[in-house]
Amino acid sequence: MDLAVLQDVIDRTYGERDRARGVPSTVAWLAEEVGELAQAVRKGSRADQEHEFADVLAWVASLANQVGVDLTAAIARYGQGCPRCATMPCACP
Repeated sequence: MDLAVLQDVIDRTYGERDRARGVPSTVAWLAEEVGELAQAVRKGSRADQEHEFADVLAWVASLANQVGVDLTAAIARYGQGCPRCATMPCACP
């Protein structure tokens, strides 16, 4: 699934509820999911890790939808390598 499709699916599935919840609460949910991902990476099974990665991506898509960010356009800054030093692999100190 590409990012545009992800954003569309998340919006159609959860958009109304997410907008009612608002940006601050969505950020809080995202932070909670990042914490769960960190725990799964440290101690969880592969299935736990996949589940938490999916949850984090879904919450990122929800937040992007709420603030009007196109994730495909946003991630394009990494399309040619490091956006800071413009090399691949990164040569930043």
